[in-house]
Amino acid sequence: MSKPKVLISDALSPAAVQIFKDRGVEVDFQPNLGKDKEKLAEIIGNYDGLAIRSATKATAKVLEKAKKLKVIGRAGIGVDNVEIPAATAKGIIVMNTPFGNSITTAEHAITLMLALAREIPQADISTQAGKWEKNRFMGVEITGKTLGVIGCGNIGSIVIDRAQGLRMKVIGFDPFLSPERAKDLGIEKVELDELFRRADFITLHTPLTDKTRNIIDGAAIAKMKKGVRIINCARGGLVDEAALRKALDSGHVAGAAFDVFIEEPANTNILFGHPNVICTPHLGASTTEAQENVALQVAEQMSDYLLTGAISNAVNFPSITAEEAPKLKPFVELADKLGSFAGQLTDTDIAKVTITYEGAVAEMKIKALTSAALTGLLRPMLGGDINVVSAPVVAKERGMIVDEITRAAISDYESLITVTVTTEQMERSVSGTVYHDGKPRLVDIKGIRVDAEFGKSMIYVTNEDKPGFIGQFASLLGDAKVNIATFHLGRNEPGGDAIALVEVDGDVPADVLARTLTLPHVKQAKALRF
Repeated sequence: MSKPKVLISDALSPAAVQIFKDRGVEVDFQPNLGKDKEKLAEIIGNYDGLAIRSATKATAKVLEKAKKLKVIGRAGIGVDNVEIPAATAKGIIVMNTPFGNSITTAEHAITLMLALAREIPQADISTQAGKWEKNRFMGVEITGKTLGVIGCGNIGSIVIDRAQGLRMKVIGFDPFLSPERAKDLGIEKVELDELFRRADFITLHTPLTDKTRNIIDGAAIAKMKKGVRIINCARGGLVDEAALRKALDSGHVAGAAFDVFIEEPANTNILFGHPNVICTPHLGASTTEAQENVALQVAEQMSDYLLTGAISNAVNFPSITAEEAPKLKPFVELADKLGSFAGQLTDTDIAKVTITYEGAVAEMKIKALTSAALTGLLRPMLGGDINVVSAPVVAKERGMIVDEITRAAISDYESLITVTVTTEQMERSVSGTVYHDGKPRLVDIKGIRVDAEFGKSMIYVTNEDKPGFIGQFASLLGDAKVNIATFHLGRNEPGGDAIALVEVDGDVPADVLARTLTLPHVKQAKALRF
């Protein structure tokens, strides 16, 4: 088996390159390639992985040429330079490294807060100009002041810890912050309006979404106490810069320190030039340690995925640990094949898919299993390009309702997955399990019990349970020189509905299917491929 091959198109540390090599991944290190989109598009088709920082733009146009690409790893948090929908549609996992530069970013926020409180940059310029304006720079202490933290996740919680060490009183707003977590952090959880009303300093540590865009606008600033100071090391666009400039000019806001801006690179900005504003050029993650950390982390994550299937910090797929990957693998295969079985038997548009997980499998990463089931289901209709990353998106685009149900074991099996497909005409269920040999098995089709492995080539027949069918069907296959590998039968009751699931060697000739349909009591005959 050939080694997976990774292209590094931005500057990553030699230690990160070495991690790939040590783990058995072939590396092509071209640190300036990210600036040349045409060249990148020209060669991207040769690689299984792409490791980048912020200079490389993984656009839809580039990704079109990425025939083999399985994973893009971004050394850093922001993945704005990757077209996530295009990557997802092609089944490419996109990973970032959200924790590698958390300490560095948190420290930068604290540094800016201290610099803002004591007007350090302005005092430095004045002093070095020989002015010695001791009385001009009257700062404020931070001890005992109230710090309002908007966003109490990974970086926000580090800021909280450092601020408490500086003897500040910390209040926090985060819609996802539980009372228990707030207690662990030692902060008071408040609503946004109360944070605006009470805080002496406000620092932002939240992603930019439709809900957080302009979270600090003119109306928010009007609710703040006079003399508030605002720090943003998170994302440009969280603060309405024009409204902030107005409040700085009026003196309502005493100062602002920004590391991020709505437009970057920020060659000009409405905040620039104000005497009470400190600006840095998106330095949040810029320390030697952080750059090394994220580079090493992305190399580890990408190697893990390419070599073992473990997924961590993916922005478009559930994480799967190295320990989970081998346990999950046979169930991923089972879910895919159950989906494929249902998909090959369905000729009309699917309105709804219900996937039920019973027993031990219900405790696994069911999102990954659902993705596998949808992949199998959609593949007969859409071809081989569909995969576990793109399938949920495609299902949503086609208007399918996807329901997941988990419950304790109520069957004879330790684990059971059931895929139920609903169309306008009918509802069909198929169930399977994984035995201790690790092989997926079909155990129930439309309420009829069977016990069958998934063969490469199979014939599925539904018929009335009447004497003579088996002999006639077997003779028909024998006459057509179709060799039977396995033959599985099931029925719901004597004389009721019956099924035959036959594994054969080679493809099923079309005329064999046509002749099977002419046999007495046969209702349906389909060739299946797995």
